[in-house]
Amino acid sequence: MDDDRAYLEQLLHQDIPLTQAMGLGVLGWDASELRLSLPLAANYNHKSSMFGGSLYCGAVLAGWGWLHLSLREAGVADGHIVIQQGQIDYAEPVLGDAVAHCAAPPPAEWDRFITLYRRRGMARIQLHSRILCGEVEAVRFRGQYVLHR
Repeated sequence: MDDDRAYLEQLLHQDIPLTQAMGLGVLGWDASELRLSLPLAANYNHKSSMFGGSLYCGAVLAGWGWLHLSLREAGVADGHIVIQQGQIDYAEPVLGDAVAHCAAPPPAEWDRFITLYRRRGMARIQLHSRILCGEVEAVRFRGQYVLHR
């Protein structure tokens, strides 16, 4: 596991213990996308599909993790990330292991976010996550994240 992936997985398991119980793992990272694993065995419900709360957590954490690693790469280490608002669409049931993806926002939005944070000590950014089970896009999530000093 490369350094960024190992760092984020350790941080999530240490600071957000629920991620350990969920079996959440960091599968891949580059500046354009973060991928997190969500195993069904640790997150199933009474219908033998993945629990909606686990899917929500996976989607939120994909955005949170993407933002955390992107800020780290940008040299921003003095902020706290919180999810302010989220909207989720459970399009399909998840009947197997899943992967949560968060892709980078458009470069202009990212630049505006960083500039605003450096100037005012607070900024908001909207990130989009999706959860795939195999090739099926089962969940879509839009979250507004706030970074503050």
